[in-house]
Amino acid sequence: MTTAPIRRRSDGPDTSPNHSSVATLGTTVADPAEIAELPDRLSGRRLLGTGQAYGMAAVLLAVVGVLGWHAVTGGGPSFTWWGRLFIALITVVYVVVIGFKLALVFGAGGAPVLRFEPEDLGALPDSVLPGYTILVPLHREGAVLPHLLSRLADLDYPADRLQILLLIEEDDDETKGALAKLTPGPQFHTVIIPPEGPRTKPKACNVGLRQATGEFCVIFDAEDRPERDQLRKAVLAFRTMPDRVVCIQAELQYWNPWTNWLTQCFAAEYATNFSLSLRGLDRHRLAIPLGGTSNHFRTDALRRLGAWDPYNVTEDADLGIRIARRGWDVRMMVSVTEEEANSHLGNWIRQRSRWIKGYYQTWLVHMRNPWLLWRELGTRRFLAFHLTLGFSTFTTLVNPLFWAMTMLYFATGTRYIAGLFPAPVLYLGMATMVLGNLMMCYCLMTGCMERGLHRAVRAMLTVPLYWGLMSIASYKAFLQLLRPSRRHYWELTVHGLVEQEPEPE
Repeated sequence: MTTAPIRRRSDGPDTSPNHSSVATLGTTVADPAEIAELPDRLSGRRLLGTGQAYGMAAVLLAVVGVLGWHAVTGGGPSFTWWGRLFIALITVVYVVVIGFKLALVFGAGGAPVLRFEPEDLGALPDSVLPGYTILVPLHREGAVLPHLLSRLADLDYPADRLQILLLIEEDDDETKGALAKLTPGPQFHTVIIPPEGPRTKPKACNVGLRQATGEFCVIFDAEDRPERDQLRKAVLAFRTMPDRVVCIQAELQYWNPWTNWLTQCFAAEYATNFSLSLRGLDRHRLAIPLGGTSNHFRTDALRRLGAWDPYNVTEDADLGIRIARRGWDVRMMVSVTEEEANSHLGNWIRQRSRWIKGYYQTWLVHMRNPWLLWRELGTRRFLAFHLTLGFSTFTTLVNPLFWAMTMLYFATGTRYIAGLFPAPVLYLGMATMVLGNLMMCYCLMTGCMERGLHRAVRAMLTVPLYWGLMSIASYKAFLQLLRPSRRHYWELTVHGLVEQEPEPE
C-alpha cells in the first residue's frame, strides 16, 4: 500500500470544490486530473441565490403587509381566509405527492433494470477488463476498517486493474492508526485529505477523484458489503449502454433488519426505495437522486460534470439531478450492496437530519433559476424533481401541524378548526389521511415482500411512529440550515454498532 503525500500550492489554499490542495499517489508524482469547475449557481455554498433572496423577501413583505392592513382596517382577506388557503394548498400537495409515490411503486414492475447472470459475465474475461477506481471516504472508522479492507480485497476483479483509494482526513488519527496495523494489498492506496474547505464526504471524494486512474469509478462507504461481482456487472452495463448513460446505480439494502423496530422500518424504507421507487423513476426516465454509495460512474464524464458539490451534505442526490440537467442518464442495476442500518435512535436522527438538510439544499440550489431548470429537464422531469425532493421533504415539516389539528379535533370537536376546513377540503383531507396513510403502509409492505423481509410486514402497521421521527429530524435539519455555522456541517454516522445480526423472531 502506498501513502500519498500532500502537495500544497504555493499561492495558499483555495477552498473551491475544484482547486483544493490534493494528494498524489505513487513514487512518480503526476499532475492530478483536472475536474471541470462547478458553477457557483449549482453550488450549495450559499443558501439562496440573489433572485431567491429578493423573491422570498418580497413575498414575505407582501403577506405581512396584507395581514397588517386587515388587522388595522379590516379590509382585505381575513386571517381565516389565509388559513383556509394554506390548508387547501397543503392538502393538494399531499394528494399529488402520495399519488406520485404510488405511481412509482406500482409502475416499478415494468422497469427495464439492468440484470446480468453469471453466464453474461463470461463475455468479459479478465484480459478485457478496464481499470477501476474505488473511492472509500473514511472518518473515524478504525473499528470497521479491517472488515472493510477484507471485503474490498475479496471483490471479483483483477487486483492489478483495481485502484482502491482510502480517503482519510489529515487529523483522523483513529483511522490512520488502525490502518498502520494492517497490511493491505498493492491495490490499496491512502490519500490524505487536507483540512482546508468544508469537512465533508464530497470534498474528500473530489480529492480522490483527481487521483483516479480507472476508466470507471465507484464509491463504497466504510460499512458496505458489495456483491463480489458488482464491478464486473457495472463494466458490462456500461459496455452495453450508450455513452449518455454515465452512472449505474446498484441497489442498497440492510444486512441487519432484525436488530430492533427501528432497523425493520429502515430496511423496509430502503427496500421500497431501491427495489420499487427508483425503478419507477428509471422506467419513465426521470431524474434519479443517487444513493450515497455503490453508484458507478464513467470517470471522464464525472470530471466533466464538475464531480460532487463539497458544500452539499447529500451530494449524491444533487449529482443525480445535475446528470439529468446535462441530458445524461442514470440506470438502475440489479446488484446489491449491504449496509448497516442504524439501530440507535440518536445516530439515526443525526443521519436522517443530514439527509433531509441536503434535500433542502439540493432543491434550493436547482430552483435558483426555475425556467432554466425547466428547459434543461423538460416538463416531466421538472415536475418529478419537485415531487421527489421538494414537496416530499416539505411534508415532513407540516405533518406535525396536521397531527396537532387532528388531536385538537378529537379533544374539542370542530369548535376551533371548522373555519379552516371548507367541506371539499375536509373530505379530501380525510381521504388523504386515511387512505393515503394506508396506501403508504401498503407500499412499505410491498417493499418488504420484494426483498424477502416477510417478518417486517407487521411492523409497518406502526410506521406512522417512524414518520414522526422523520419530522423530528426534519426540524433539526431546517434549523441547522438556517445557521451558517451548521449549514454544511457533516454529522458523522457511527458504524459498527451491530456486530452480529439476530435471527428474526
